[in-house]
Amino acid sequence: MKIISWNVNGVNACISKGLIGFMKKEAADAYCFQEMKATKEKMPNIEGYHSYHSIAEKKGYSGVSIFSKIPAINIIEGIENAEFDREGRTITAEFDKFFLINVYFPHAQHELFRLGFKLSFNNSFLEFCNKLSKKKPIIIASDFNVAHKEIDLANPKQNMLNAGFTKEEREWFSMLIGKGYIDTFREFNNEGDNYTWWAYRSQARERNVGWRIDYFVISDSLRPSLVSARILADVYGSDHCPISVELKG
Repeated sequence: MKIISWNVNGVNACISKGLIGFMKKEAADAYCFQEMKATKEKMPNIEGYHSYHSIAEKKGYSGVSIFSKIPAINIIEGIENAEFDREGRTITAEFDKFFLINVYFPHAQHELFRLGFKLSFNNSFLEFCNKLSKKKPIIIASDFNVAHKEIDLANPKQNMLNAGFTKEEREWFSMLIGKGYIDTFREFNNEGDNYTWWAYRSQARERNVGWRIDYFVISDSLRPSLVSARILADVYGSDHCPISVELKG
């Protein structure tokens, strides 16, 4: 089973840059998109896929979608917390053998204005995951908006106090991994210069001055099924690139 995750930074803008052609070429079993920035009425209808959406109350903001060849058994919008769910950050599709959670984590913002909000979201999200994991394994597809370790961004020293690389955000991610989850990409690749987001300014992508903030994180019990985890850095259409994971079965 192949799943692709991508922060598209506006689904309609990404469609104009080749999103549908990319989907047809990859032919993944499921796609998880973040930052859709569209109403349900404006969501694309992708032939051969069932679609599920969680939309923010604020127009043109956030929003996550799952497109799946296999219909979900059940869909959960949000994480059962109204404060966070109004921002359209999480949607969960239940399948026979696992839960697929698509989540767009808050950004801590300039001068860490929203760091407290993000950490509260993180903890509520972990509670949600712990609840689901009692039933079956979990696959998390996400823009976590954090670079976990120094290897995960081009300029760690300059960003120690900046959003996405604070001690608090990184420690939470370490805690998540310590709770029985796996950063799938690092199961196959422990080298630097592997990024998933680049600022639009200063030709950052051309110079590969980026951050790895998009991850597939899975329950440890799925490790024997893990076949591959990749960063599709040559695919354009957003300030992020897609990532993929493949599992047996």
